[in-house]
Amino acid sequence: MTAFPSSAPVSAQAVPSAPPGVAAGLLPLVEARGSLSQEETLRYSRHLIIPGFGTEAQLRLKNARVLVIGAGGLGSPVLLYLAAAGVGTLGVVDDDGVELSNLQRQVIHGMPDLGRSKAESARDSILALNPLVDVVLHEERLDRGNALELFAGYDLVIDGTDNFATRYLVNDAAAILGKPYVWGSILRFDGQVSVFWQDHGPTYRDLYPEAPPPGSVPSCAEGGVLGVLCGQIGSVMVNEAIKLITGVGTTLLGRVLVFDALDMSWRELRVRSDPTASRITELIDYEQFCGLPSPAAAAASGEAPEEVVPTVSVEELSALLAARAAGTADFDLLDVRNPEEHAIVSIDGAVLVPKNLIIDGDTVIEPGRTLYVHCKSGVRSADVVRFLRDHGHRDAVSVEGGIIEWVRRIEPEKMTY
Repeated sequence: MTAFPSSAPVSAQAVPSAPPGVAAGLLPLVEARGSLSQEETLRYSRHLIIPGFGTEAQLRLKNARVLVIGAGGLGSPVLLYLAAAGVGTLGVVDDDGVELSNLQRQVIHGMPDLGRSKAESARDSILALNPLVDVVLHEERLDRGNALELFAGYDLVIDGTDNFATRYLVNDAAAILGKPYVWGSILRFDGQVSVFWQDHGPTYRDLYPEAPPPGSVPSCAEGGVLGVLCGQIGSVMVNEAIKLITGVGTTLLGRVLVFDALDMSWRELRVRSDPTASRITELIDYEQFCGLPSPAAAAASGEAPEEVVPTVSVEELSALLAARAAGTADFDLLDVRNPEEHAIVSIDGAVLVPKNLIIDGDTVIEPGRTLYVHCKSGVRSADVVRFLRDHGHRDAVSVEGGIIEWVRRIEPEKMTY
């Protein structure tokens, strides 16, 4: 799933309505070649009778090649609606498997798909909906070693990923190849969607020149997401893809739609290309750009590597808790998840102190105490431990794998999520 970059530095201004002429005059991405069969004419008949769309636009869709990054929350409605619309070739990039927690929002998968490759599951659902679509699977993680080669075979890229490093990679690879891409992002009750295309309008870097600090924006796995939001944002993404392919209408190039599901409101932001920005011509180390330098990158640059966060296994934590109960150990166990997560499952003896209260300074942790810190999977706890150690708490330790590992290996009778 995608993380909504609400705290990233944005270079955009709210406008009451779309500026006239933005993204107007773009030529269709795909030529209207060939003809429609009798089956295709019947299948797409509701498209064919739309004034200004018709057979020509449908042929452009038939000849289009679209690459979708991710078969998850946003990828699910995107892939299904692209297939239903008659896009001729769909590429699917995903190396994950289907889990039960996916089904609340990833509607392209079902119960029989649990444990299967998401890419294979998506392919089967696409072909069940429209067997006329050619589905190409790329069951690999997108990185700077394969991005340019993958993108080169498609007319359009749609980005439904959930981390900043991949978003900047998608942006840069598409820019280098001169291809447009449609971007969407969701978290909790909010969503964003836009179109980026170097030389025709702004890129993702014009909207977010800098990545937010690591850990400042939760993923959907940490922050949650209203399942239906995937369909609301995903359908807009497909709408933009269809306009780019066919040349019909005015795209969101130069505009960002921001959706609030609680208010059921849409805001529009205008974003312009930065005239001082350098042209994107090469791929970089995106983990390092997003503040996540690898030890190898740090060594190559001559910089000191970031301090490794000390960890304790769940088995070690279990023994420590037993020793504390027996009076032979003294420490505090902090649960830095949100109250909603704590209500689902908790470790006996842990004190709930959400991460944001610690990082923002609203809760002061007693100095001089040995601290063990856990979250859901170990990501937030590592951030908190790093913060605490930077502020003098040198005896802070993260619980490796978080409560997910605790339930799996220590208390399997407890709930998980």
